[in-house]
Amino acid sequence: MPIRMRFTTWRTLATAAVAALLAAFLAPAAAHGAPRESRPAYSYADAVREAVWVDTGLDGDGDGRTDRVAVDIVRPREAAAQGRKVPVIMDASPYYSCCGRGNESQLKTYDAAGDVVQMPLFYDNYFVPRGYAFVGVDLAGTNRSDGCVDVGGRSDVQSAKAVVDWLNGRARAYTTRTGTTAVKAGWTNGRTGMIGKSWDGTIANGVAATGVKGLKTIVPISAISSWYDYYFAKGAPLYDSGPDWLSDYVDSPEARTRCAAVQRKLVDEAPRTGDRTGLWTERDYVKDASKVRASVFLVHGMQDLNVRTKNFGQWWDALAANGVERKIWLSQTGHVDPFDFRRAAWVDTLHRWFDHELLGYDNGVDREPMADLERHPDQWATSKVWPPHGTRTTTLRPATGSLPGVGTLGLNRGTGTETFTDDPRLDETDWAARIDTATPEKAGFVTRPLRDDLRLSGSSEVTVTATPTTTTAHLTAVLVDLGPDTVRDYAASGEGVSTLTDRTCWGASSAGDSACFKETRAKTADVEYTVLSRGWADLGNHASDRKGVPLTPGRAYTITLDLAPTDHVVPAGHRLALIVAGTDKDLIDPPSTTPTLTLDLARTSARVPFVGGAAAFAHAAAGSAGSARSAAGGTDARPLDGVGAPPNAHRIP
Repeated sequence: MPIRMRFTTWRTLATAAVAALLAAFLAPAAAHGAPRESRPAYSYADAVREAVWVDTGLDGDGDGRTDRVAVDIVRPREAAAQGRKVPVIMDASPYYSCCGRGNESQLKTYDAAGDVVQMPLFYDNYFVPRGYAFVGVDLAGTNRSDGCVDVGGRSDVQSAKAVVDWLNGRARAYTTRTGTTAVKAGWTNGRTGMIGKSWDGTIANGVAATGVKGLKTIVPISAISSWYDYYFAKGAPLYDSGPDWLSDYVDSPEARTRCAAVQRKLVDEAPRTGDRTGLWTERDYVKDASKVRASVFLVHGMQDLNVRTKNFGQWWDALAANGVERKIWLSQTGHVDPFDFRRAAWVDTLHRWFDHELLGYDNGVDREPMADLERHPDQWATSKVWPPHGTRTTTLRPATGSLPGVGTLGLNRGTGTETFTDDPRLDETDWAARIDTATPEKAGFVTRPLRDDLRLSGSSEVTVTATPTTTTAHLTAVLVDLGPDTVRDYAASGEGVSTLTDRTCWGASSAGDSACFKETRAKTADVEYTVLSRGWADLGNHASDRKGVPLTPGRAYTITLDLAPTDHVVPAGHRLALIVAGTDKDLIDPPSTTPTLTLDLARTSARVPFVGGAAAFAHAAAGSAGSARSAAGGTDARPLDGVGAPPNAHRIP
């Protein structure tokens, strides 16, 4: 029996058993049959609020004693009084004191006794009255925790794993940071779900990859699956700083005084050359996907230029290969929480997901379509599985056109060469806007206008053979939908959403913790092109993903760029374009030289996942010339309108 079937059968039996037990012992009794939805039966105002410090077993700060992480808990008082053990929803974060969580940058606040008053976000307000405990964990080195932030490494992950262990009776916790009075989690059944956006969701991925028992589900939102792929793309640096900057950014003031050794390691073992080291291997959760026991509900913005979408794509594929139960939402936004781009549907779906995974309720969420996909702002489609059945990788090939750097894209192998010179002042929006114009910094290749819609679903690759004139060179490849559309303005402030002044409430409030949050709406832009997938590489990594080497000017090198996963429909009448260029300003750093590169078109290609495969592409691309812009070398030289350039900001996961 295949792995997937074994896993699914086990989960079905386990869910049925858990539903029977928890229906009897946890949830308020249903009048008829098994419950399908947890309801607000417990008082939020009277909830137990407490703090414990869990021993991680590590001594990250080298002070001679094991580190303890602060764990703030909000749980229903009535359930404890009745002897009912509750499941846990947990968010482990480095941001509870330094930077805040959510669209309103909320911080934890405390009363005079040190118990949490405001817990950021809506999770405690909404789920505690429904019979869950909510747990907010300060990662080691942050807020009220010992230790040091090691940016996705052993300490970060163990900070949260140790709490799961404690919730399941396998680790020690204490009533104070330095005291000796032990405390047990006798109020929980140990069934834990982890959730969080960005770094928080990354920790959920990392803990799941340990295979820890008791972790039943994770909900990673815009999360990292491999920290190398947060900082580099095949040797090309995506940012002008490394993990040491990020660690210092979130370290507590106390941690900064004792974590110099950890900071030094983050510098020395994460070289800006882009070479892979043991530090990056430790922070690669994808390699351990076979250990994952938890189900995964993954959410990501397809235009996320902070945690770039390769992170969700490779994690999703690895989970699929190991038969993990999973669900996915893909939005048109950038780095945005679904609470801010699809609030009502998100709260409802998350509620049903946790009820199913943690309470064992048979509410049908596991039988719904696997994927929700945003096609246009606030317009969603579903897919029974993702990528959909019938998706097949198709090889597209560039060919020369009537103007230099303005070529064609199709199924037939091209000949000849195209040449461009890296211009670090320009980015993908500059290239796409002038796709039909010969410009020195790019080589572009376009199809004719499509006569049918053409859907891409999954990850693409672009293989190029290029001859540089200098010893260093960085490459970018992007796929572009050429045609009018209204899209979320992911390059603007808010990354596709605008924050309003009105508030809506999601759960119960207390004097110090409101369940009411500012509403949002889609921020849109009318465009004439959409960059739908992108990838980068250092040509010096042509022979190895692990280590780059200097180039020999005049010698041809072949390298494959991994493009970001997406799900996008190119409508009939639009064109599909491939652009190959150098530095993508503000998305990768430039090389140390300014190379001119010559592409060998016979040895350059794109492998693109089309629903329907090559036949679908051939049929769609067999359209007529259609317009002045329809064929390579069109005469209309007016730049096309798109979203703004990628923001020049210091991105923080």
